[in-house]
Amino acid sequence: MGLSYSYEIYVPGQNVATALLEVTKLAPPTDRVAPLAVSMPGGDRVVVPFTSNFKSEPVDCSTSGKLELDTSVMFGVDDAVRQFCEDPDPETDEFGRVQIGYVYLTVRFAPALHPDYASLTFNAATSGMSRLFERSAGVGAVFTGLTAAIGGVCCLLDTESDTSRICWLNGQPIQDTVPGPSFADFRDLVAVWPGRSQQL
Repeated sequence: MGLSYSYEIYVPGQNVATALLEVTKLAPPTDRVAPLAVSMPGGDRVVVPFTSNFKSEPVDCSTSGKLELDTSVMFGVDDAVRQFCEDPDPETDEFGRVQIGYVYLTVRFAPALHPDYASLTFNAATSGMSRLFERSAGVGAVFTGLTAAIGGVCCLLDTESDTSRICWLNGQPIQDTVPGPSFADFRDLVAVWPGRSQQL
């Protein structure tokens, strides 16, 4: 079985619709697939240029705890991206970005440990893409930038090891790990999110 690394972004639950609209800004500027309508918990409805389980039928998440999307995300070019593309001068869009393939997005609404928040997990599709997630500062910048744009409280890089890399926390870029010197476990990390210390 190959590597399956992911960036995980945590946002207040009411920000999920906004988050999905921001993710659409990272999509290739082409009509690859038919627009997908998603009904959100709370009644919001968003339309995204992705598929869900490779289908374009409307998805109703109003009573479910999870949404799965097959996204395509554009990334700026750095040495790690060039190596992944096997091209020293890959073709880019007008913003100097390239498409690296499918990135699978799973949105989990109100998980038990942090019910006021939702998680967006961007999972690499291949082992090669997983290594790119770990090595590319440009890829990391896309996900921390997205975290900032959607009011996210935390962004982690999960490399299927005993620790996860903390990339963003409470409005600031950060270089730390969980478990690590600052946080014994994920519960300790969640405890410093806004509004959580008095609840745990």
